[in-house]
Amino acid sequence: MKTLKPIKKMSKEGREKRVLLALVEYYIKSGKPVGSSILKEVDVGDLSSATIRNYFARLEEEGYLIQQHISGGRLPTEKAFRLYAQEHIESRGLAAEIEKNCRSIDNNDSRKITSYLQLAAEELSRLTNSAIFLSAPRFDHDFITAIKFISIDNTHGLCVIITDFGVIKTEVIYVEKKLSAFSIKRIEDYFQWRLTGHNPPHNIEIDEEQLAQKIYNELLVRYIVGYSNFTDYEIYRTGFSKLITYPEFYDATQLATSLSLFENSHSMRLLLKECSKHNAMKFWIGTDLEPYSTLTPNCSILAMPYRINSHPVGAIGLLSSMRIPYDKLFALLYLFADIISETVTRNIYKFKIKYRQPQQSPLSFDIQNSQLLHQTEPLLLEDMNTILGVE
Repeated sequence: MKTLKPIKKMSKEGREKRVLLALVEYYIKSGKPVGSSILKEVDVGDLSSATIRNYFARLEEEGYLIQQHISGGRLPTEKAFRLYAQEHIESRGLAAEIEKNCRSIDNNDSRKITSYLQLAAEELSRLTNSAIFLSAPRFDHDFITAIKFISIDNTHGLCVIITDFGVIKTEVIYVEKKLSAFSIKRIEDYFQWRLTGHNPPHNIEIDEEQLAQKIYNELLVRYIVGYSNFTDYEIYRTGFSKLITYPEFYDATQLATSLSLFENSHSMRLLLKECSKHNAMKFWIGTDLEPYSTLTPNCSILAMPYRINSHPVGAIGLLSSMRIPYDKLFALLYLFADIISETVTRNIYKFKIKYRQPQQSPLSFDIQNSQLLHQTEPLLLEDMNTILGVE
């Protein structure tokens, strides 16, 4: 009979790490301080309570745990969350039902790539109960489909520009007087006529037409300048209200520090650029975020790049509490990034859409007959003379 090799006993450091990971996992699920007796019951039953307490004391000295009261249980520090997250960063396992829900965004063949990315962000926010932010390149061959006008006060109006790809831009415009609802309707009809060449506005007054032409010219010039001067990624954000469901954000100060980070587009871009640069899953916890904020956010951010033809073109970020199920969220981000990559790549080829990244030469790939990624053409708008009303 073959002699069985003795099972190698786990080292002291290994047992200590096992205790720490078990404590963090229990705390993530319960949100309560963890004592040695509880941990022995739920995970490390082969260790005595005294041994677990000894590990607790050592982990506290190393900065992984804190104890709020002498007789109370321990709480993990951000250092402990960081180690736990690193341990699970390669997690891919998801329940079949959750994966099925994620796949609901896969069946989307459309030119409206921007709308699709926003939809994906909304769905990910719903599934994770977290704030989501997403960066995207500029997709060309877009064109304006509608312009809406909303009166703000006697001298200002808000114009909403809507494009074929689902991009929505807003511009504040100066007007000399408050416009009636009927005037606004006729001005919007004028905009639509200029965009399509169909259905010229009826009963429009001379002064209304002059104002409509002035606003239209101003909007188109602003839009073209903004389109040409593409210096940074587009950022889409959603789901910040989800954070108030976490006890960690009941404190107004803690919520405000995370809000200031989430509302800072520059910081969001830097984080997502860092993720795209490494072309891999990244995470930041607590003080990791200090370089990106004037305050110290009490939150976690996870980010994963998505790709077109295996080349990173943007990233998906998730902002939430530190006390989150990192393994499941990593797995969700991996799956969402894969789905978005497949869908966007498929649609840019199917609909012959070009794209470009900020202040960069067009991306080049060794793909035969692929002209989709070459130098972009001008925006598909009216001839400039027509835009400015020049005969």
